[in-house]
Amino acid sequence: MSILDQRKLIESIHPFGFLSRSTLDNLMQKIDIAYYPKDTLLISKNLQSIAFYIIIKGSVTESKDDEVQNVYSHGDTFDADALIYGKCEGRFVVDEDLICYEIKKDDFLELMQNKKVQNYFLQDFVTRHQQLKNYDMQSDFSGFLMARVSDMFLHKACVVQKDESIFSALSKQEKLKAHVIIVKDENEYSIVTDTDLRKHVLLGGADVKDEIVSIATKGLISIDYADFLFNALLIMTQNEIKRVVVMKNKEVFGVLEQLDLLSYFANHSHLVAVQIDKAQNIEDLKILQADMKNIIITLRAKGVKVRYITKLISTLNIKVYKKVFDMCVDDELKKDCALVVMGSEGREEQTLKSDQDNALIIRDGVDVKLYEEPMMKLNSFLLELGFPKCPGNVMVSNEFWRRNESGYKELIAGWTQSMSEADVQNLSIFLDAKCVAGDEKLLSSLIHHLHQHFHQRTDVLAHIAKAVLNFETPLSMFSGFVLEKEQQNRLDLKKGGLFALVHGIRTMCLEYEITQTNTIERIKELNNKGIIDKNFATELIESFDTLSSIRLKATLEAKSLDESNYINPQSLEKIQRDLLKDSFKIINKFKKFMSFHFHLNMVS
Repeated sequence: MSILDQRKLIESIHPFGFLSRSTLDNLMQKIDIAYYPKDTLLISKNLQSIAFYIIIKGSVTESKDDEVQNVYSHGDTFDADALIYGKCEGRFVVDEDLICYEIKKDDFLELMQNKKVQNYFLQDFVTRHQQLKNYDMQSDFSGFLMARVSDMFLHKACVVQKDESIFSALSKQEKLKAHVIIVKDENEYSIVTDTDLRKHVLLGGADVKDEIVSIATKGLISIDYADFLFNALLIMTQNEIKRVVVMKNKEVFGVLEQLDLLSYFANHSHLVAVQIDKAQNIEDLKILQADMKNIIITLRAKGVKVRYITKLISTLNIKVYKKVFDMCVDDELKKDCALVVMGSEGREEQTLKSDQDNALIIRDGVDVKLYEEPMMKLNSFLLELGFPKCPGNVMVSNEFWRRNESGYKELIAGWTQSMSEADVQNLSIFLDAKCVAGDEKLLSSLIHHLHQHFHQRTDVLAHIAKAVLNFETPLSMFSGFVLEKEQQNRLDLKKGGLFALVHGIRTMCLEYEITQTNTIERIKELNNKGIIDKNFATELIESFDTLSSIRLKATLEAKSLDESNYINPQSLEKIQRDLLKDSFKIINKFKKFMSFHFHLNMVS
């Protein structure tokens, strides 16, 4: 291994990446390379640690009371605690011939004078976990500096001839929903803004029959379609204007608004929201689908937490649902129904589009058949927009999920009694329901009714809760990842971690009649009620965030929806692998908590 490779390895190991160049140079001169054969005892109660070890090749087993605690391999480090506190409760034994770097005890303790190094090794799980994530998700703004005007959504330009009347020009502006009027005089352009209209028409007494050119401001400020966005920002700042006209081949092409530009430098969300609101038909909404993915990629690159990305995407998707609902349902029918989304959409935890999970609640006394055709149309529109069909047919096109209030109450009563696998699944789906259009009270009334049915039914709740144990956490007793050979040595993040956490928290919220649907909000509310303590709640939130973040990476890289839950740990950076292992450990801790809380060992 070259000196450069050695340095890269050390820098990749947290927290040594925080060291200054000179401190790292000094450390590299003091690091030794050592070899230890299999079965060598490195540290124990009676054998004090002499160094901080960084494994290049081989593995080391840590055990306590003859029980294996950890197995360390390439890129792993141990044991800071033995050096800091001068004692060790376990045994560190070479499992495979070991080649490693050694930072001698005195040199390591000298490094501990660095506050960032000290804080890392002395902090608790939650703080260390968060610091690793912050280090991993460093912002990268280079993409914004390279973005061009052509990458932006441009508003339609209202271009009129100089001899058109003010009234005619305003009519065209209203039809196009444009913010300004651009007046063309042969090869020259001028502009009419709200300020010009207020000054000349409202206050100046200009007649609306006058030519529009009479109130236009000359000296149009513009930018080329291929220019950099950053230059557009400079032009607006320097000239104190809120918009700039975009030219292409010396012709007016569109208008770039300041609000859209500033939103782009933060994210695209405002822009997409405006476009959804302006959409007149399904074709207008189709255009936006690529932008939704771009928002996710942009925000992720900037280090925004997945929980905030998913909430933003869910908000935009709800706007889409509402717009499609308005396109499909007549006004007189809207007030007597509630369109709800469930699953990850209802929990506001969806990123890229997953299977549809939606239902319609219809007010008692209203003919259910009136909604059949509108819901068939709504389902077809959603499919066109890229919302995949639900394999379980949990969609408004299925009459099972399109019924009146009394019909849903019968379902709830059945769920309480049956407890079949299908009923438990349907109950779990409905518990995540969120109203996106229509009368929200129809859903809240049913949720209240559902909670009443499960009040103090600990036997039924335990039956529901046992599903958290359906899948093994893909972490071995030696803290290694358990991979699926049939999945090209990958692991399933959903089955292995996310499902147990989401379902377990959901079941506890049913027990304590908590109405929130978002998993993190549910955890916080359980903490507020004293069901779980603050430290455990924070561990669960951080673990959920990590698993969701890595799953987002898998989803963006997946070739199909079926592959979006799978990840090969070797494709992750070491910090991400460490975060994933930590998160799986918390999932196992949560499963033990659920088993104790609901006495799952007694559930058949």
